[in-house]
Formats: sequence, C-alpha cells, structure tokens
Amino acid sequence: MNTQMEIVCVGNELLIGKTLNTNALWMAKRATSLGAFVQRITVVGDDVGEIAKAVQEAFQRKPRFIITTGGLGPTFDDKTLEGIAKALKRKLDVNEKALKMVKDKYEAFFEQGRIEKVEMTPARVKMAKLPEGTEPLRNPIGTAPAVMIEVEDSILIALPGVPSEMEAIFEESVVPKLRKEAGNVTFFETSIYADKIFESTLAPLIDQTMRDNPFVYIKSHPRGEEKVPHIELHLSTTTDSSKTARDRLGKAVFQLSELIEKNGGKTKPKKKTE
Repeated sequence: MNTQMEIVCVGNELLIGKTLNTNALWMAKRATSLGAFVQRITVVGDDVGEIAKAVQEAFQRKPRFIITTGGLGPTFDDKTLEGIAKALKRKLDVNEKALKMVKDKYEAFFEQGRIEKVEMTPARVKMAKLPEGTEPLRNPIGTAPAVMIEVEDSILIALPGVPSEMEAIFEESVVPKLRKEAGNVTFFETSIYADKIFESTLAPLIDQTMRDNPFVYIKSHPRGEEKVPHIELHLSTTTDSSKTARDRLGKAVFQLSELIEKNGGKTKPKKKTE
C-alpha cells in the first residue's frame, strides 16, 4: 500500500478518559477499507504547541495524508487551526470563503427558527479564521468548515471532532481523494477462531503461514481466558482484484487451519455478526 496516512486527534477529553476515541477507530477502518495504510494515530490535548509539534512531526514523515480531527469550533479550547498555522509558520486570518460558509449556516438556522437573529459574533467568526493558503471544505451537517492544504507531497485535512460532522465531511471530501490515490486497491479481510491451542503454540504456525503467503498479514487476538484459549486469527490482504484476494486468503486460511489441527487445536470460521 502506497497511500500512507496519519491521524492526529485533538482534545483534552480524549486524554483524561472522558471521551472514547471513536473518531480514530472509524477513520482508520474507513481509510483502510479504501486501500490506505494508517501508519500512526496520535492524540494531543487542546494546546497550540502540542498540536503544532504533532503536525510538524507528521509532515517530517511525509505520509500522503495527514488527517486531524477536533478543535475547529467556536470555543476558547478549539485550537487546532492555530496549531496548524504555527506548524506551517503561516498567519491565521479570516478566510472569506469560509466566512461565507459559516454565515450561510446561521442564515439557514434563522430561517428555520433555530436562532432569533443572524449575528456574526467573534466566536462565530473564529470558525472562519484559517491558516494562510488553506482551503475551506463544506461541512454538510455542522457549522465549522473543514480545512485542507497541500504541502509538498502531503495533504493535510482538518476535520471537526463531532462524529457526525467528521464522518460526513470524510465521505464527501476525503473519500474521493483516497480513491483517486489508491486507484482500485481495496482492503480484504477474514477471520477464523482457534480453540484448544495456546497463543505461544500458534506463533510459529502464523509465522510459517505468512512466509508461505507473503501478501497476507495475520494477527492473533486472544478472546478467551489463559486456561481456556479462544483466539481470533484475523487475515488481511490488499489488492485490486477481489478474486486474487479470495484466493490469497483462502489459501492462507486452509494452511493455517491444517497446521492448527496438526498441533491439537480446533478451528472454526468467525460469523459475520460477531
């Protein structure tokens, strides 16, 4: 996989355990399904310096995509764009296109009777203050626009932290770019369960299967107790052909299952509903 991605999640609530980081889970799974390779997920607090440092370090590793989530709103702790501006050594100023997006949203809210008047308060204008040279992206659900900028070979996209907004913008603006980069490459996966065999016994069997099937990655996930081993074996591959994927995974599953049976274990397929 050549389409490498890093995800930077911003928010003190993630670091103190108040909020489960479902955004990272959703994005990683969605991006992987489209053929991207998520190299790293970083979580930082609502601190301009920490955000800037995380973004700078990501650029240094030169992934094709850097996706941030969180910190685009109107409150004092929404500091992601300020951090990005610092990382890129650019000014943070009102972007007229973004300002129109924000204003149009509040005008729509007024027409719907959700607010009494359209007033571009400092907090609302704040959502239109973008790093110089960046492009606002439409937010089909919320108010704060997303932001995109390309620096050398990397594309940085800043998304809101509200899951519904993040997902909507990702589908509308990020997915087409990922598909263009990855082409027809797609991620394929399957799982089987191994019982009555310890993970330490499984380890060399997995290694052998991966050596014999170099395009298949196998990861073990213990699901039972140590005394009663119940282990999920997740097999995956990336290719532009569903037939090739089925052949690869089928061959690897067959070989691994045989090896497990020969070593006293039992295997069964994982149900799709599990």
